[in-house]
Amino acid sequence: MTIQRIQPGPRMSKAVVHGNTIYLAGQVADKAAGKSVGEQTTEILAIIDGLLAEAGSDKTKILSVNIYLSDIGRFAEMNAVWDKWVPVGNTPARATVEAKLAAPAYTVEIQAIAAK
Repeated sequence: MTIQRIQPGPRMSKAVVHGNTIYLAGQVADKAAGKSVGEQTTEILAIIDGLLAEAGSDKTKILSVNIYLSDIGRFAEMNAVWDKWVPVGNTPARATVEAKLAAPAYTVEIQAIAAK
């Protein structure tokens, strides 16, 4: 079985496809860094859409998601964006936790696993 690495870098790939499973690295919002949780979530979900398309899938096939918030008090703000994006009837298993992220400008990080 082959392994396809999407947007590989020196430290990690943005996504890895093995068989019919797509593993996305934790995605952050570079353009919206330092902006609101809602703006960062919007950018990250667009990145996820693009990576899934590149891997031959889409958000209706997401199996599992981990969401990291630098401040769990922003949970509702993130969910307002998430709820508009996630397809009704195709919601993935999901966990959301508070965590210190790689840089203070990042307030949201989202990691996902999807089927092809």
